[in-house]
Order: sequence, then structure tokens, then C-alpha cells
Amino acid sequence: MKNNYFYKKSLSNIYKNPSVISEVTSQIIYGEKFKIISKNRNWLKIKTSFDNYIGFIKNENYINNFKPTHKIFVLKASIFDKSKRRTKYFLTFASKIMIIQKNKKFIEFEKNKWIKKNNIKKIDYVEKNYLKILKLFLYTKYIWGGKTYKGIDCSAILQLLYYYNNKFYPRDTKDQIKYSAKIAKRRTYKKGDIIFWKGHVAICINSKKLIHAYGPKKKVLIMPISKTIERIERTTKLKVKKVSSIKY
Repeated sequence: MKNNYFYKKSLSNIYKNPSVISEVTSQIIYGEKFKIISKNRNWLKIKTSFDNYIGFIKNENYINNFKPTHKIFVLKASIFDKSKRRTKYFLTFASKIMIIQKNKKFIEFEKNKWIKKNNIKKIDYVEKNYLKILKLFLYTKYIWGGKTYKGIDCSAILQLLYYYNNKFYPRDTKDQIKYSAKIAKRRTYKKGDIIFWKGHVAICINSKKLIHAYGPKKKVLIMPISKTIERIERTTKLKVKKVSSIKY
């Protein structure tokens, strides 16, 4: 049996252990590829193919015959029924889909499930203006382990830049720090700089401001760089650990 599968639901939590009361460590989204390490009637132990992330999901909503052609380029894309009436369901940013058929304004990605054409890009499209992606998540709720419109954490925002552009990047901050090339610490920053603390990461949108999913404020915010560095040091006793830059 080929051990390559694709998730076919809008999103699901990835748990540390096979229990819904276990810690949520990340999420898996529609069209994301994974391998099954082990399974029972209720749970799958999986390894995501993009970043080799290991955890548990419910034993449901996946297939092995799937060739994505496009991906979602809005925070959340409404799903419409066969009569083109909006349903209560969505696909989240970076979800990968396969077009079954299309008309002037809509594409069908599953039987009787349609989304608007202007919500998608081709699977190999590269978004060079990463601020477009970062700002999609502005004011999104902070949720540990989240990586969707329902909630996101600081390391997920950074990883999604790379996932969307088909480039590898680790999921967790501790691994992102190790993986990212170091540039000299400095008092002045520039657009695209990545600032790492122990357990936290933020991305500079210009020389004065950064964007991050900030736990104390419970949402994604744009904040002044210098005041944020001072605040984190004052409230958590953590200094900047590393500075890197976005490259893909």
C-alpha cells in the first residue's frame, strides 16, 4: 500500500497523544500530504510530508489518490453548494485543491462543493510579496498550535509563508531558530528580518514595526519593534536570541 495520503477536511488538530484532551501541537489542513506511522480504529499517528511533523489525528477524512492543481490565497474561502449558495463551511489559506470542473466565476473541487475562482492560485505560484500573506492574518485570534483563520500561533505564520511557496521550513520556533541563517544582531531592523526569542518569533514589516501572533494580546498584531523587544524583556526576562531574514 502506498503510504502517501492527503487530508480532505477543512482542518483538524494534530494532538500530542491519541486523545482530544491531549495537547494540540499543530494542525493539518485540506490537501496536506502525510504518511501514516500507525493506526487503530479511532486514531492515526502521522508524519506530515512537508515538515516531518509527528502527531495524532482522527482516523477519518483522507484519501491517497489526489493531485492538487491549485491553492487557496485568501484567509478563508467560502464553500458554495451546487446551486452556488454559500454554505457555512470554508477552506483555509494554503489549502491545496484539485479542480474537477469550472465555469466563469467558480471552480468545483469536490462533488457539489464550489469556491470562487478569484480565491485560488496555481499550485506552483510563488507569492514574492510576503507582506500580503502576513497581513491576511492580522487580528486573527492567537491559539497555541493553530495555523488557520480560526486561530494561529507565532511560528505558524512564519511557516505558512514557506509552505504556501512550496519551500521547506520547520513548524516550531525552537527548530526554526536552528534552521534559519543568522545575521548580525543590530539596533536597526529592516523589512523581512525575523526576530527570535526563546519560544517566540516576529517578522519585521519595515524598519519600525513587526507583526506577530502575540499571546499576551491574544491575537495577531502589528507593533513597534523597539517597544516589543523592551516589553518582552521586561515581562518575560527574554532577550532576542537570533535575527534572521526571510528567503525563498
